[in-house]
Amino acid sequence: MKYYTRRFVRPNDLNISDRLFGGQLLSWIDEEAAIYASCQMKHDKVVTKYMSEIDFKISTQTGDILEFGLEVVSAGNTSLTTRCEVRHKKNPVVS
Repeated sequence: MKYYTRRFVRPNDLNISDRLFGGQLLSWIDEEAAIYASCQMKHDKVVTKYMSEIDFKISTQTGDILEFGLEVVSAGNTSLTTRCEVRHKKNPVVS
């Protein structure tokens, strides 16, 4: 798996417990997957059909750097299935 993008976790990305809001992470994953799929399919109009198996293993807080890794699982004529892993840059346990 190749890691393509990094993001800082900022204060406005946090939930009431001062940890990364899960919805924010899902939004980032969706955006990264769309960019990746667009580049792989050589087409700029892609949509997310389905997301599954989300497993939050560790929490993140302000100042953490997250890396987004993507790879192709399967490809068809008009579809692409990808796998995404997000990990801490300093502590690379997958989250």
